[in-house]
Amino acid sequence: MQGNKEKNLIVELTFDFALKIIKYTELLEKGKKFVLATQLLKSGTSVGANVREAQNAESKPDFIHKMKIAAKEADETEYWLLLCDKSDDYPDCKELLDDCSLIIRVLSKIIASSKNKTH
Repeated sequence: MQGNKEKNLIVELTFDFALKIIKYTELLEKGKKFVLATQLLKSGTSVGANVREAQNAESKPDFIHKMKIAAKEADETEYWLLLCDKSDDYPDCKELLDDCSLIIRVLSKIIASSKNKTH
């Protein structure tokens, strides 16, 4: 629905977030925290994949649907990050939590404004 040549905040935010998630999950794996690492890697990288897919949506309802999936993945990611944050002997993830919170807010605004547009 949007040109891929233009700068797109949510695409950039979620791509950079995925890169940070990859680095963080590698730290978790070094600490033998494999279960959370796997869950976090899947959901954290899925956010950006769904946002990217939404850029080529076939219709506005399809765009909204894909962005809602991205929002659900972001919410799940926030859950895994909160578990890491509250667990003993886990690497600090406060920056990731802040990034995730921002992504959730941006996605919510995109979804709401897309629903409100009449054309």
